[in-house]
Amino acid sequence: MPLHRLSRHLQGRRDRVAAHTRDGRQAVNSIAAVSGGQRFVGQSVHRKEDPRLVSGHDTYVDDVTLPNLLHVSFLRSDVARARITRLDVSAARQAKGVHAVFTAADLAPAIKGTLAATMFLDSPMATLRVLADGDVRFAGEAIAMVVADNRYLAEDACELIEVDYDVLTPVIDFERAAADTTNLVHPERGTNVMAGGGVDHPELDAVFASAAHVFTETFRQHRQSQVPMEPHGIIVRWDQYDREFRVWSSCQRVHEVRATLCRVLGVGEHSIHVTQRDVGGGFGQKGAMRTEQIAVAVGAYLTGGALKWIEDRRENLVSGGHARSDRVTVTMALDDDGTILGVRLDHLEESGAYPVGGNIGGMIAMMFSGPYRMQRLGWSSASVFTNTCGRNAYRGPWNLETVAREQMMDLAARRLGIDPIELRRRNLIHVEDLPFKNAGGMTYVGVDPESCLDQALTMLDYESFRREQAEARSQGRMLGVGVSLFIEPTALGVGTLIGTEAAHVKITLNGQVTVALGTGGHGQSIATTMAQIAADELGVDFADVSVIEGDTDISPIGGGTGGSRSGVIGGAAVHQSASQVRDKVVAIAAHMLEAAPNDLEIAQGRVSVRGTPSRGVTFGEIAKLAYVSTAKLPPDTDAGLEALTRYSTPSITWANACHICTVEITDTSEIKLLRYIVSEDCGVMINPMVVEGQISGGVVQGIGAVLHEGFVYDDAGNPLTTTFLDYLIPTSTEIPVLEIGHMETPASGPGGYKGVGEGGAIGAVPAVRNAISDALAQA
Repeated sequence: MPLHRLSRHLQGRRDRVAAHTRDGRQAVNSIAAVSGGQRFVGQSVHRKEDPRLVSGHDTYVDDVTLPNLLHVSFLRSDVARARITRLDVSAARQAKGVHAVFTAADLAPAIKGTLAATMFLDSPMATLRVLADGDVRFAGEAIAMVVADNRYLAEDACELIEVDYDVLTPVIDFERAAADTTNLVHPERGTNVMAGGGVDHPELDAVFASAAHVFTETFRQHRQSQVPMEPHGIIVRWDQYDREFRVWSSCQRVHEVRATLCRVLGVGEHSIHVTQRDVGGGFGQKGAMRTEQIAVAVGAYLTGGALKWIEDRRENLVSGGHARSDRVTVTMALDDDGTILGVRLDHLEESGAYPVGGNIGGMIAMMFSGPYRMQRLGWSSASVFTNTCGRNAYRGPWNLETVAREQMMDLAARRLGIDPIELRRRNLIHVEDLPFKNAGGMTYVGVDPESCLDQALTMLDYESFRREQAEARSQGRMLGVGVSLFIEPTALGVGTLIGTEAAHVKITLNGQVTVALGTGGHGQSIATTMAQIAADELGVDFADVSVIEGDTDISPIGGGTGGSRSGVIGGAAVHQSASQVRDKVVAIAAHMLEAAPNDLEIAQGRVSVRGTPSRGVTFGEIAKLAYVSTAKLPPDTDAGLEALTRYSTPSITWANACHICTVEITDTSEIKLLRYIVSEDCGVMINPMVVEGQISGGVVQGIGAVLHEGFVYDDAGNPLTTTFLDYLIPTSTEIPVLEIGHMETPASGPGGYKGVGEGGAIGAVPAVRNAISDALAQA
């Protein structure tokens, strides 16, 4: 990319390395001086969201109040698979405070289109049902919806509904489901296989036959819930006079909510206004509408009122969406010096009854080679239905490729008698190899896994730890160290809705700046980071920039927030729009000051003549001319100070990281995490504090995935982990101080940013698993 197309602060390459010492102090090594006028990007500016959130002045869906608001509760199936032989709602309809009770048959006449998310309209996923109709296909599936004066009365009325079942044998074991032709989750499909595919490499059989070493191992991940702090929620009001649906939703994509409701209700987009207020996490679970949320919207239309449903924690755990639950068998061929010659994968994943995303399929092949020079790769993959809660996206949905690969690297190293770090080094991609096409056909650019490995090992002092480990072993103690390396695809969706984002940047009459985006932040600090970008590009103070997102009447159409996309694609859109506004500001200021544009400079929302700061005009004065005294504008200059541009990513943006975990296993088999180290390269950091928050949150979820979390069904399909007494999540007492180092290799897009939202969760699982295996291997 020519230098003139790079943001000012990137015209001198910046590879800043920042790490945290054991006591939490930050150490910064500026390898190259920053050139240009960067003022806010790269700084740990305090979050704009925090004063509102930490003081209790936030507004979640449950905080929205409307006159005559009615409340919804759902009756759910308590069996995994059965025919409904009788459904009697008559007593519930007569109960105190009940306004309506809906079954699938009651809602059907108002449903005009498919319930699937927009991006999955052509997918092989099961056809969603707004309520169970004739049978139930997992324990927790909604059967009837009660509308009452309050939630208590609605719950009481649910108890009055009578349901008789003809219980059938459920499909629970996903590893047997594919071959089961007798018990089918969806009989109309004739198979339990949702989708499958694969490609073998023509040389693999010969490679395996002649290789010095061939190792095979199977790796599994158990089922998890995303466990957002705030479960799902929605309020829908149908205004029969304005013919408009007003929707407040806890979601990640307001435009997806509107698009789905337009299809289902058969109305135009002008008839639906969706607002996303504060959202207490999503992690992929809120990327598409729940069928219960759709039922609430249909119910609002049929009752002509305003309905509210707030999912409780048990509902979220049993039916809010699950993730992971997959296995892969890896066969790896290596030569005598440890060079990987070829790999074959046999992958199987569980989709549950009604998946709404998160299936990885071919992505395990696309990403399995990770940061290594694997020469040949063959793979097969299948997704299967079971009578369980449906699969959903979860922070790094494809993480099994990293989990299996990094565990396989350690396993191979032990069998070869090679240090696991040395085996990785013998196969690592180097900077000089770039652009590098991996075995899955993906072309890497802008990554440096070797530097992240070196930094993380230095932070740990790897050789010192190995000496400490040997000394501990002589004392009967078990210490272990686990490493994981990965390359992460961020800003996915090239050529689709999630691969594009728009930003509307506007300078108001008083000279302040408003940025409207189609993103949908739910903990990513988007209001802060996008304000930093706009402030730098326009030359205004960070405090003078406000960011609006999550409102279909204001926000440009966009893909929302998820998939580590908002900083990369949304940030690029802000760059573009702010740059256009800046150019117009300079042109008008040059006219007002009777100066050449090249002689002007911008600082603190004021344009002045370089070398003569007293000759200047404020953004407010320029805005007055642009909006009010338009006759005084330069010739051929349109009124206003705003720009709406759309950025579409031309390719995947690659990030990479190295995670290291050390553990001790006690005599009572307790696993103690001693240290946890991350070296992350997410490109230019907009806000290092925000970056570290994203990494830390992901790491904690990855640790939880190994040591605490796991959703369990019995053989009859009954959920056994329906409260936080049974479904365990880590707390601060189980997590060591996280030591985070940074490498900054700018990406090629505007700003040089890479995504960072998912990496922590991807790298943590194999790092912890490998540390435990290493400790046991030393016993």
